[in-house]
Amino acid sequence: MATKALEDLRQVIERLTAEDGCPWDREQTPESLAEYVIEESHELVSAIRTGTRADVCEELGDVAFLLLFLAHLYEKRGDFTLADALNNNRAKMVRRHPHVFGDTVFENRDEQLKTWEQIKRDEHKAEDGTPPGLFDSLPPSLPPLTKAYRIHSKAARAGFTWEQDEDVEQQVEAEWLEWLDACAEGDEKAQKHELGDLLFSITELGRRKGIKANEALDLATGRFLRRFARMEALAREQGRDFTELSLDEKDELWNTAKAEEKAADGDDGDGPREA
Repeated sequence: MATKALEDLRQVIERLTAEDGCPWDREQTPESLAEYVIEESHELVSAIRTGTRADVCEELGDVAFLLLFLAHLYEKRGDFTLADALNNNRAKMVRRHPHVFGDTVFENRDEQLKTWEQIKRDEHKAEDGTPPGLFDSLPPSLPPLTKAYRIHSKAARAGFTWEQDEDVEQQVEAEWLEWLDACAEGDEKAQKHELGDLLFSITELGRRKGIKANEALDLATGRFLRRFARMEALAREQGRDFTELSLDEKDELWNTAKAEEKAADGDDGDGPREA
């Protein structure tokens, strides 16, 4: 069924880009579609985190359409085919999972991840045999929190990280104190520097707990936006102008909105009052 569905969608793309097809689709290039891939991927992630199964299904289809569209354009240019991309990926996954497709045995997950990283580096050696740098494959365009997570993850696989979680907690505390010092001194450049260090360290603390800072922050902002919208709705229901309320009155509405949300879904997280 999936094979036929993919072929049917490929035929739709063929029709759209034909001489008598859609003018907009016929003008597209891999470069022009890049931003759409990013946008649709974000919509898929949003659907996965907060949407319904129908939302996920729709957004997954949109991403699949763009990927097939890109493959079609590269094939037309004579660069490679979709089969080439899929076969390359299949071979790569087999190669990077020797414990599944071979007889390699890992004692723990950390050992497996280190081997994965080494295999990746071996795959991208220069012609003279020089291995790439540990972070050479890190996309520059990654969102900062995601990039920080990936940096910590790769560094840990190379053995460059704190030995204990308590060490990271102490580092976070130290960065917090340095941030306070910078604020007290009124040095704007130092404040930006120390805030960055604090966020970078917190990202590592979350990684060690199995939490991705980017996802955690996204969920927190989502909670804030939902509760703020409910605050505005409550003010309207009470016949009051939200912007004219005092901070204490707004706090009362916030607490009401938070209590309603906790009662509805069992979420006991406080969430930020201010972004």
